[in-house]
Amino acid sequence: MKKGINIWSFRGGLSAREYINMAKDAGYDGIEFALDETGVITLESSDDEIREIKRIAEGEGLDTPSLASGLYWKYPLTSSNEEIRKKSMDIVKKQLDAAALLGADTILVVPGLVGADFIPGCEVTEYDVAYDRSLEALTQLKEYAEKVKVNIGLENVWNKFLLSPLEMRDYIDKIDSPYVGAYFDVGNVVYSGYPEHWIKILGSRIKKVHFKDFKARVGNINGFVDLLSGDVNYPGVMEQLEKVGYDDYVIAEMGIYKNYPDQTIYTTSIAMDRILGR
Repeated sequence: MKKGINIWSFRGGLSAREYINMAKDAGYDGIEFALDETGVITLESSDDEIREIKRIAEGEGLDTPSLASGLYWKYPLTSSNEEIRKKSMDIVKKQLDAAALLGADTILVVPGLVGADFIPGCEVTEYDVAYDRSLEALTQLKEYAEKVKVNIGLENVWNKFLLSPLEMRDYIDKIDSPYVGAYFDVGNVVYSGYPEHWIKILGSRIKKVHFKDFKARVGNINGFVDLLSGDVNYPGVMEQLEKVGYDDYVIAEMGIYKNYPDQTIYTTSIAMDRILGR
């Protein structure tokens, strides 16, 4: 497996080259950028601007294996507002196009929201309604993913939706496309389950993996901690990833230290080497 780092793990305001150089210096094989309304890659980024990021990364010997986005919290596929749902689908297509230009094979998509306690004023959508809207949208979007040959990786997040590995497995199977699978986040399930169980059940549906760690006794967003400092059973996680034949990128998505923000990148790299047996 290869070792990657997500752009949200860095302090903000850097250029693409600065992010790439720091990731290389810390020993990563690849870096995961994100599509956002501001930043390195935005909804307004041109094809040439995105190709330039790929060129810089390749010049430093780094992959750009996937492309994340936090926009689906603001523009969910499950919104009661039809215009927001349409914008969300357009964002998925833009993200797929940008990923193809980067040479990434997977995008991270939040499949929808039933609710989110950590977002003030977040719309609450009835579970069955959210399910139907999400499924309808992604069944349409799979054709675009197949066209550009980039995977849509549906992330398990704190959205009160797709709450078990069995449900996520069956949901993905209903979409029925080799280009739609899971972007499995190891740390996000610890508050309610065991990541190694999810890996076993999702199996070959897993397109990419995020590494995080979490202290279950905290029970809220403050429970996310440094790798190897929480309750994720990383030996069990690695055993199951190997059993299901996963040999792609594992990408750390971490918080940053308040006083020494760049140190997160280096501390995480060392912990990942330990987990990966390097």
